[in-house]
Amino acid sequence: MATLRSALNPALPSFVANQQAQEVGVTTLRQRVTQAAAGGRPEIVARHRSRGKLLVRERIDLLVDPGTAFMELSTLAAYGQYRGEVPGAGIVTGVGVVHGTQCMVIANDATVKGGSFYHETVQKHIRAQEIAAENRLPCLYLVDCGGAYLPEQDRVFPDARHFGNSFHRQCNMSASGLPQISAVFGGCTAGGAYIPALSDEVIMVRDQARIHLGGPSIVKVAINEEVDGDTLGGAEMHTYVSGVNDHLAQDEHHALALMRDIVANLNFQRPAPLANAPQAPLHDPSEILGVLSADRKQPYDVREVLIRMIDAGEFREFKPEWGETLVCGTARIHGHTVGIIGNNGALFSESSLKGAQFVSMCDQRNIPILFLHNITGFMVGTEAERGGIAKNSAKLVYAMSVAKVPKISVIIGGSYGAGNYGMCGRGFGPRFLFAWPTAQLATMSADIASNVMMELRRQKGGEGMDADLERIEAEVRAQYGEQSDPYYATSRLWDDGLIEPAQTRDILGLCLSLVTTVPEQTRHTPVFRM
Repeated sequence: MATLRSALNPALPSFVANQQAQEVGVTTLRQRVTQAAAGGRPEIVARHRSRGKLLVRERIDLLVDPGTAFMELSTLAAYGQYRGEVPGAGIVTGVGVVHGTQCMVIANDATVKGGSFYHETVQKHIRAQEIAAENRLPCLYLVDCGGAYLPEQDRVFPDARHFGNSFHRQCNMSASGLPQISAVFGGCTAGGAYIPALSDEVIMVRDQARIHLGGPSIVKVAINEEVDGDTLGGAEMHTYVSGVNDHLAQDEHHALALMRDIVANLNFQRPAPLANAPQAPLHDPSEILGVLSADRKQPYDVREVLIRMIDAGEFREFKPEWGETLVCGTARIHGHTVGIIGNNGALFSESSLKGAQFVSMCDQRNIPILFLHNITGFMVGTEAERGGIAKNSAKLVYAMSVAKVPKISVIIGGSYGAGNYGMCGRGFGPRFLFAWPTAQLATMSADIASNVMMELRRQKGGEGMDADLERIEAEVRAQYGEQSDPYYATSRLWDDGLIEPAQTRDILGLCLSLVTTVPEQTRHTPVFRM
């Protein structure tokens, strides 16, 4: 396998300037992630602790095996929305290792609106279940949930991917042989009650956990019955009377120990990974910041990113002299073989056909595919249309859509228009999709969008055209500037999280270890709770 060679000198002023400019974006990302991870307002966190309760990430730290990675997803969900009052959408999701078993963890943050479900909370919960189902992961629910946030009911309750869909997925994962285990740490009301009620096994914390379809206030209004929360649905009642609970924990540490014990006895095994011994990249991944141009209009060679990401710089490039705006080849990341497709400019007919052939070969050879987006789109114009760009771009979209191998996408720069489609954007079901702080996602760039809208106004003509053109340009640039921002996208769950460029190799290694060891699905007997 050929070894890539870097043409960049990290000591050059241009490299240093790029690195310094990109470090600003990375610092901003770290600050915002830290803020989101802090949970609710300080006084709410203090009240939570005063009740003897652990914070949500403290529970996860005690649950997963010491020294193992927890790959958190969509940390900045709901960022910039709801006046900043719903950090992380009030829920933490991610993949962790428990007694050697890779599991999806879905944990409510009760310091954020009592763990209630907003629109983004539901989407984050469902996306975690979707990843669990695709990659055959047991689901561990750390429940501390007030159900749906009632003022959001039209964005939480009625539609196909709203709250009810999470229960549909939970039932079907259990029926397919994926264990669903819940530990209840606080109140679980209404829809929140169904998370443990639909689980295969349930743990409740004494004097702390409650499960009831209707809380005391609803009971009072509905049937005029006065009852307190513990009598209605406390842990001891559900253990000794209703049978809803399976294991009574004395405190939160005991509950997490019980959950770890359950996972240890699941008899759930994954195939051994077919991976080689990992080798370090030829160049430090932190240098990626110096590769990325501070000026978006200045191109850079995606191979310079690869040499700082793949094992030993070894890259078997496919058709390197043809369709040069699309770089295709096979490499290893943390020992896992992967096909890589990266952009070096707009997609022409040649590069589209090259990509379609490479995707098909990876599919035939059972090699997962990594897409690195930095794409303005497919080429337009008379020459491109005469060359069949509509047909040839569709061939790439078709090949990528029907490929059965796992696909992973990382948006490292722009991802515009149909270029997003050809590079396996969110609508094409990649197993994981992450983005860098340098990402932009939109139908087109702000420059092109404003010029298109102004040209349409010019064609209309008439009085006041100059003033209209200024207004249109300002409005379109403002709209596209806001909506193509990576934080706007990650807030709305259009990706699985913003990640640092230097961390991408390790995150991809975790993803590849999952997608390449998916167990065969066999027929299972559903668990019916008695």
